[in-house]
Order: sequence, then structure tokens, then C-alpha cells
Amino acid sequence: MGKHPADRQVNAKHGVAGPTTLADNELAALRAIVEGTAGSTGTVFFESLVGHLAIALGVSHAFVAEFAGAATRVRTLAYCGKGQTLPNLEFDLAGTPCQDVVLGGLCHHARGVRKEFPKDKILVDLEIESYMGVPLLNAGGKVLGHLAVFDERPMPPEPRRLLIFKVFAARAAAELQRLRYEQQLLESEERYRDLFEEAPIGYIQEDLDSRFINANRTAMQILGLKPHEVVGTVGMSLVADTPENKQRVHQAFASIGEGKGTGGVVIQLRRKDDGRPIWVQWYSRPEPNGKYTRTVLVDITDRVLAEQEKARLTEQNLYLQEELKGIHNFEEIIGLSPALTAVLDNVRRVASTDSTVLIMGETGTGKELIARAIHSNSRRKDKPLIKINCAALPPGLVESELFGHEKGAFTGAIARRIGRFELADGGTLFLDEIGELPLETQAKLLRVLQEREIERVGGSVPIRVDVRIIAATNRDLKKAVAERNFREDLYYRLNVFPVPLPPLRDRTEDIPLLARFLVDKFATRTGRRVEAISEDTIRRLIAYRWPGNIRELENVLERAVILATGPMLEVEIGGEIPSGPAAIEDTSLCSLEAIERRHMSGVLRQTNWLIDGPRGAARILGLHPNTLRSRLKKLGIARSSHEDS
Repeated sequence: MGKHPADRQVNAKHGVAGPTTLADNELAALRAIVEGTAGSTGTVFFESLVGHLAIALGVSHAFVAEFAGAATRVRTLAYCGKGQTLPNLEFDLAGTPCQDVVLGGLCHHARGVRKEFPKDKILVDLEIESYMGVPLLNAGGKVLGHLAVFDERPMPPEPRRLLIFKVFAARAAAELQRLRYEQQLLESEERYRDLFEEAPIGYIQEDLDSRFINANRTAMQILGLKPHEVVGTVGMSLVADTPENKQRVHQAFASIGEGKGTGGVVIQLRRKDDGRPIWVQWYSRPEPNGKYTRTVLVDITDRVLAEQEKARLTEQNLYLQEELKGIHNFEEIIGLSPALTAVLDNVRRVASTDSTVLIMGETGTGKELIARAIHSNSRRKDKPLIKINCAALPPGLVESELFGHEKGAFTGAIARRIGRFELADGGTLFLDEIGELPLETQAKLLRVLQEREIERVGGSVPIRVDVRIIAATNRDLKKAVAERNFREDLYYRLNVFPVPLPPLRDRTEDIPLLARFLVDKFATRTGRRVEAISEDTIRRLIAYRWPGNIRELENVLERAVILATGPMLEVEIGGEIPSGPAAIEDTSLCSLEAIERRHMSGVLRQTNWLIDGPRGAARILGLHPNTLRSRLKKLGIARSSHEDS
């Protein structure tokens, strides 16, 4: 064919003889061919196209092909031979007339094609004489494949044949490009589907009423949803019902309604399967058509829980630091009396259990010290012992102190507060002066003891707590129950293991040991040199009734050490302490009552005769306000007229 260059290319330079206008019968045939392929796509389309093309051009063979993984190899998409659909072929372009076609131009061998390409086995075996091929181009001019016809007879150049061939080539190129787009779209959708399903963040599509339309696997895991539960689930039903959450969600929906979307709002959700809290950063933006919302959820539960635990530990640390700043009554439990030994035996028995303990005793008998001994000998000793004095808080703040509160729960609640129950989680909670707890709070405390879970004030999410309760009181709770000032059911819940503490007057054998211990402690603290306590002082200490118990003994001995002038501590009974600013105190001439009277009077003057409250004299003296009032009356201490002025 190389000897006939005029026959190889049909273009503007090598014109063809004959008219270029199609006859009516040819137009009808072409219309029928086009309509015959109009309703089909893909393989069916290409098979129909090459079949109709072979008929229209009067040739025995026609095929449409695309590249097979490389620009040097092709495979047919449809192949028609002698009126039948034949199996598709795959072949290398080298040594075939198709190689010229894919370089970008129409190739026409009117005759002698198998001699021109002797290595083309198909042409040789079929004894093909003529060939015509045209590249299939996309909109950008890139070759996608080619369309070819060939026959055992010569195929002289004819405008009619060329026009029909180009029409079919354009249809084939359009369908091949459509298939490419479709394949790219499918691959893209598959990639995005994989990204959507396997993404580590939750994706949700929902309508304007927050009903879910679709959700990926991560979103279902975050929200505790099964696949069949996704469609129709109302997102708002999963939002935790807290004031802070409600406010954030309301603001977010207002922003979505304005078409702005949300920007990483932190909200607390409740899982659909088990109701457990979970925290997310919520991003939502309405679709351009305004009918749907696209939502992204980033699970930050671990971060929030870590922050909460950090806050809990921080508050716990601050609490314990405050505790360490205070001076406890004793560093050890001192005494060998039968009454104290019986108490310590009970402490050893109950410490190893998780039973609730109720410590009962007069003011100053060392109830907190016993509570610490129980905790220190329990399996919870490595966890905190958290104390709350129920009598020292205003009634309105007791619940907040015990259970904590949410931000905005009440006026002044500008931030979330973790209560003492959460601080004591895993450890022990010491409820001192439990008899002073308001009745309303008693009911809530009873529920916590029964269900082992709390709710912060202003919150609705139950919080599980593992806390051992040790309660203490100086009141007669049985009498309080009879007078309807204390709940009977709570009393029996607390009174699982009662530990009554003896007053100091019932353990006088321990007074010499206590006195020596306390004097040594105060002497070290004040820098005084006190080597011994006189026998008369010990005798008088034993003879005294100690209505304030160990705390009163501690106060008296601390003052005596401060006023001591020699190595022997003497506290005489007999004689009164002079009054007035110029008085010179001499403990050797003072009775215990005189020392106590002087001490209490001095503290009262410092507090401007304020008894109750954190700055009151009762707090400074370590006495219950009622106990202090009783002592003042007994000692005859009253505010003078010049002090009133």
C-alpha cells in the first residue's frame, strides 16, 4: 500500500470524486442506523453501532476498540464480522494499520492492506483487502480508542462512506467518553464511599427537623446506633438534657437557620443503645438547596473525660492541701483504757469492710480521728478521705457541696463544680455532723446510698460513684427521728455499724498519756522547754469533768504551755485570774476553770463576741456553738456593758 499514497489518506488535499450530498434513501438509512443505537448504552450500544455501520458501508467487518492499559495495546469493545457479533479481541498495535489511526488521523487503505501489514495475522488470515479507521477523541482532543472497518474487497474513497463513518465515529467517541466519565464517577464514589464509611469522624446527613437520612460507620459507633436505626432517628433526642447543652444547641440551630452552620460546638450526647454520655465537637452546615444539613461529629469523649478527671484531681488536691494546712486534733490515737480499747477493736473489725459506719460521741471526743483510722486501715487507703461538715454550710449550699452543680444551675453558678462525692470516688466520704443535714437533702442522700449514683444540681445525667460512707454526729439521732427531725430510713441506712466514742470523763486512765503527748506537741511547736507535768496537775486534770472532752483538754494545755515559765508544768486549782488589761497571768495560781474562762473571754473579745460562723469563737475554740453557749453560761461569762458600747 506504500506504493499508493493517494489511496492512504482521505483529506482536503486528496479530494475524492463524486458528489458529497447524500441521497434520500441514504439519509433514511443513516437515520435508521442512528435511531437504532439511540436507546442503548455500553456493550449493547457498541454492538448495535458496529453492526449497523457494517451494513451502512457495505463491509464485512467492523469494530470499536479502546486502549488496553497502554498506548501500544488495544481491546475491542464490540466486533462484528459477516453479520455476526464475534468475541472481542486484544492485540498489540505494532505492525497493524490501527497504529496509524491512534496517532490521531483517519487512515484509509483502499486496497492491498494485508500486503502493507503482513504481520497483522487477522488481516492475513481473513484475506482482507481494504481498511478504514478513525480515532475516537474526547472533548479535549485526547485519543480514547478507534473505530475501524475492513473488507475482502477494495474500498474506494467515497464521500458518502466517509460521512457515514465520521457520524458513527462521533457517536462512538461520545459513548466511550460517557463510559469513561461514568467509570471515573463510580471510582470516585467508591473512594468517597470508603472515605465516608471508614473515616475516623462521624458523618451524618439529616433533614431540617434533625431526622437522620444517612450516617457512616463511625457516627453509628459514636451514637450507639444499629444500621437499621439510622434512618428516622431524631438527632435532638440524643442530646443530653442539661442547661448548658440546651443553650449551645439552641444557638447552633439558630446559626444553621441563618445558613451559617456551626463551628465545632462541644455538646454532650447520650448513646441510643445504653444511654451512656458521650461528648462530640459538632459541625453542621445546610446544603445549598436548604433542604438538608450535613453534620460532622468528632468524638472527644476521651479528651473530655481526661479533662474532667484532671479537674477532679485538681480539686481533690486543693482540698487535701487545705486539709493539710489545718492542724488535726492528734497525730495518733492515745490511750490504753478499756473504753478506748473496745473502740479500737471495733475499728479494726470494720475497717477492712466497705460497711457504712456511724460514729457517735460528744463534741471533742475525736470522731474525725476515728474516721481517719478506719479509712487508713481499709482497702481504700490509697484513695482520698474527703470530709464535709454538714453543720458548717448554709442549707442552700449543702447539695452543691455534696453532689456538685452544672454551670448555670442557679444564680452564681458560673462554672461546673465537682461535689464531694465525685472527689471521694474510690475512697471514703466523711459526713461530719450528719444530724445537721436538712431533711430535703437527707432524702437525696438516702437515694445516693441506695443507688450508688448522683446527679449534679441542675443536671440530669446520673453519675456512678464508688464511695464508702462514714458519718459522725454528737446528736441523739434516735431522739431526732422520734421528733421527725431526721429520717428514720436514713438513720437505719447509716447505722449499719455504730461506733460510740466514750467521753473523756469515762476514760480518765488515758488523761496522763494524753496530757504528756499534748504538752510535748505544744512545747515543740512554741519553742518552750517543758520537761514534766507536776503530779498535782495530773491529779487535777483527772478530777476535772471535761465537758469539752479531748478538744477542751487540748485547748487548756496549749494555753498552759504558752504561759509556762519553767520546765515543770503546773496547773493549780484555786484562786481566780485577775481581769483587766494590766493583769499578769500566773498559771500556778489558776484553776482549770479560771484558765478556761480567761481563754474563752479572750477569744470572744477577738471575735467581737461572735459565736457562730467560720470566724466565730466556736470555730476558733473547736467547739459546737451550742456547747460553747452552755460553757459560757456555766462559767458565768457574759458580755460587759462597756463591750456592748
